[in-house]
Amino acid sequence: EYRQSIEEGLDIEQYENVFSAVSMLPKNETKKRLGDILFEVVLHSKTSEKYTYIEPSDLKEIKKLSKCAQVLPNVDKNLLENKIHGAWMGRICGCLLGKTVEGIKTDELIPFLKETENYPMHRYILYSDLNDVILNKYKYRFANRCYADKIDGMPADDDTNYVVLAQKIIEKYGRDFTSYDVSRSWLALQGKDAYCTAERGAYCNFINGFEPPESAVYKNPYREWIGAQIRGDYFGYINPGKPEIAAEMAFRDACISHVKNGIYGEMFVAAMLAVAACTDNIKTVIAGGLEQIPYTSRLYEAINCVLTGFENGISQKRCFADIHERFDENSEHDWCHTISNAMIVTASLLYGNGDFGKSVCMAVENGFDTDCNGATVGSVIGMANGLNSIGNAWTDPIKDILHT
Repeated sequence: EYRQSIEEGLDIEQYENVFSAVSMLPKNETKKRLGDILFEVVLHSKTSEKYTYIEPSDLKEIKKLSKCAQVLPNVDKNLLENKIHGAWMGRICGCLLGKTVEGIKTDELIPFLKETENYPMHRYILYSDLNDVILNKYKYRFANRCYADKIDGMPADDDTNYVVLAQKIIEKYGRDFTSYDVSRSWLALQGKDAYCTAERGAYCNFINGFEPPESAVYKNPYREWIGAQIRGDYFGYINPGKPEIAAEMAFRDACISHVKNGIYGEMFVAAMLAVAACTDNIKTVIAGGLEQIPYTSRLYEAINCVLTGFENGISQKRCFADIHERFDENSEHDWCHTISNAMIVTASLLYGNGDFGKSVCMAVENGFDTDCNGATVGSVIGMANGLNSIGNAWTDPIKDILHT
């Protein structure tokens, strides 16, 4: 909470030692009560005068700080079904690729990939890659993971659950669904164990009577983590060529559990997919996503930094090294934050140059939230280039089956 609040610009630095002392207490009722007091301190803190970013969580204010939209090509309706199918399959395949090593750090992932002759990464990690030496060599537990050569269809995962959940919401409430409708669907259609971090906090808040947008704020230190960014794909799928509408729907979904850059992450992805429905130009796709979020935000600055570096000839290796220097993958906050992972996604889209396998593998081998990033990159590339751009080696293990 302290780290999150500082990054939001809240003037609470004088309480750093208090936060640190309370965090070291054993988990008990005393710690909970002291935590409640610190939450009240955060809730009533003002933004520092030195803070330079302007990051509203209100849609009208977000739109005021968004850049004018580019003119997009018309959607080719003859290609649309193939593109949307490609996006959905791309999301599933990219998710599976990263799910096998979700939580691993690159200091073990890269040596493992080299040892199994899969570096640079170019294929799924297989159960047949493992042996007793590998199982005992690494701290990461490879034994009980899902592998492409051992699965019966795509295993259930939050990165795919939310796409199905979004369709259920649209079926029941229509395109004018409200944030409250989303919150009721969450309670009705999944148990709490299906939700993580910010989503679980919001779910508990719903049960305790908090409604959106308060549900995103109350005792939710994960409010800018990646959870919303993985929920926006469906809104891009159903708004081809209409990134503003896709982003608006994404906002209605995101604001029940996230604020500021947590919201922008979902809007960015939904808008990118809406743009990718009518062009395969990756720079145009990324620009279309950026146009829907405040140019005064940390997320805009970070994504634009990757884009500018790419255009100025920064190498792929240097780009990802810079991301790792800025964010510590061993920090849970950095590992799961919207901004760090959005930078991985953006860089993978750019340096992958439209190639599905190269792009999703790049997103996974560079660590952080591997299944989320593989899924998002796969979705965007699949939409831009269609189902036929995804080779059988990626799709065959899925067997056209998705578990939720």
